[in-house]
Amino acid sequence: MKKAFVLLSVCAVIISACSSKNENKSEAGKYSVTSPLVIDTVFTNEYVTDIHAMHNVEIRARVNGYIENIYVDEGKPVQAGQILFSISNHHYVEELTKSKALLKSAIADAKGAELEVKNVQTLVAKNVVSNTELELAKAKLEAANAKVEEAKANEATALLNLSLTKIKAPFDGVINRIPNKIGSLVEDGTLLTDFSNNKEVLAYFHVSESEYLDITTNSKSTQSNEVELVMANNQLFPGKGKIETVESEVDKATGNIAFRARFYNPNELLKHGSSGKIIIKRALKNAMLIPQKSTFEIQDNLYVFVVDSNNIVHMRLIVPKLRMQNLYVIQSGLNANEKIVFEGIQLVNEGDKITTQNIASKEAITITDKKN
Repeated sequence: MKKAFVLLSVCAVIISACSSKNENKSEAGKYSVTSPLVIDTVFTNEYVTDIHAMHNVEIRARVNGYIENIYVDEGKPVQAGQILFSISNHHYVEELTKSKALLKSAIADAKGAELEVKNVQTLVAKNVVSNTELELAKAKLEAANAKVEEAKANEATALLNLSLTKIKAPFDGVINRIPNKIGSLVEDGTLLTDFSNNKEVLAYFHVSESEYLDITTNSKSTQSNEVELVMANNQLFPGKGKIETVESEVDKATGNIAFRARFYNPNELLKHGSSGKIIIKRALKNAMLIPQKSTFEIQDNLYVFVVDSNNIVHMRLIVPKLRMQNLYVIQSGLNANEKIVFEGIQLVNEGDKITTQNIASKEAITITDKKN
């Protein structure tokens, strides 16, 4: 009796499983199909970018000495010509005083040599002395004039060195970190601070050669040169930039070429050294779109299942032009009026005959966007 009960139970399970399998097979036999959507659209490409201030310089000491005063603070704006630092100048004041004294002495010697030339000329005219004496006097005058020029050069150098003890801002901008404080001994070339003008910034980014050709080909209108910037916090920068220039060579190592875009940055939200992503939007005319979910890959090749007029499934190799969010833009392999399996591609095989349920192209794209 017990064995009979077990046997009946096993039979019931088998019958239930078979019923469930047949039911699933029946449901799996209904497949949604759709056609490619041909439409004018816009797609975007993203490129990692480095941000550089329009003007960014290192402020370095040009003379040796101790820092006497620092007139600015880190991170503060300054104006062109404003004094930033002063270096001890006592030595340079003395050098200037000395050079001025030497210049006066040289000028006096030159005047004396000039008078001597005039006297010798008078004596030569009276045949009291020979022309040799006159030539000697003229040579002394030339030497004296040369010393005057040398003294003037020394004075100019001393004056320049003295002026270099006052370090001024070369343009309007913002002060960066100041590593040396008051009393620090600095030498010619010591870094005092960095200085940036961030009112405008330059964004450098690299694109592939093929993308460069596409961008250049589509750059007939002014808007096609416009780019957007996603900042490091993934927020869109409130202002569009313009592609200004492209480097003259393709990098042989990477196959990329560098672009430069300019952004106005009136609130100085972007800083020198910032990072982000450049967004370039490009228009596509008569683009043929299909959902990514309707495709599958075999050995790096992309395929779809095409359904013919007899509802027979055929595997088809397609060539994508580019990949958009949840979509492929097809370059070749499909016609706009062909039907492809929209959902359930993992359940069908080459040569299967299926029952289809047609979904409009726009609806299929909409469903894909909503589900993703």
